[in-house]
Amino acid sequence: MESLYAITTGVLSACGLYLMLRGRTFPVVVGLTLLSYAVNLFLFSMGGLTTHGAAIIDGDRHYADPLPQALVLTAIVIGFAMTAFAVILAMRARGDMGNDHVDGRTREDREEGRR
Repeated sequence: MESLYAITTGVLSACGLYLMLRGRTFPVVVGLTLLSYAVNLFLFSMGGLTTHGAAIIDGDRHYADPLPQALVLTAIVIGFAMTAFAVILAMRARGDMGNDHVDGRTREDREEGRR
């Protein structure tokens, strides 16, 4: 179970990093989202992967650690706000520059560079 969890976190991180290095804004936004999912899985795994753990501490039984769960909930909200901001920023850049490349050059700059 732990190895599958670690592989999933690693694949999400690798795919997110690959997409963030792309030249267009949409893959960058999707890459940020995948990286935030990978961080959420990583934070959740820090509490230990226990099954059938009690939600409330009751004697000597194993219990679920509530701190990683609270951190993941906070990270989900922050990730949603970051994704919304990145989408709005990409839309604004598309409107101002006329393209969706992340290098910051306008269409006229690109045409001058080709000549």
